[in-house]
Amino acid sequence: QVQVVESGGGLVQAGGSLRLSCTVSGFPFAAYAMAWFRQAPGKEREGVSCIKWTGSSTVYSDSVKGRFTIARDNAKNTLTLQMNSLKPEDTAVDYCATCAYPLISATDNTPWGQGTQVTVSS
Repeated sequence: QVQVVESGGGLVQAGGSLRLSCTVSGFPFAAYAMAWFRQAPGKEREGVSCIKWTGSSTVYSDSVKGRFTIARDNAKNTLTLQMNSLKPEDTAVDYCATCAYPLISATDNTPWGQGTQVTVSS
């Protein structure tokens, strides 16, 4: 059974930092490019960052470039997102899923977790 569990969200003031984690089980994590996505209230889901299956290459959306860092540990089936210099517009539910590297778009039939809420106050 495939399980995707995101964690690490919370409430933080503007300018602060958070580190998100995503753990995957029952799925060949190391074989896939992985990404973080987010969905703000009333908005469509957007891709934030995608990392190649090797971990050697990454891409970021313009809105987070220079502030966020994606990483993965294939031995632990874990994906992380270090978020620095957070802004109120980063407020969203964040999810991890497979991506079509170098595109920050979800692949068909990717498993989804429940997400983790990130709230940035001004």
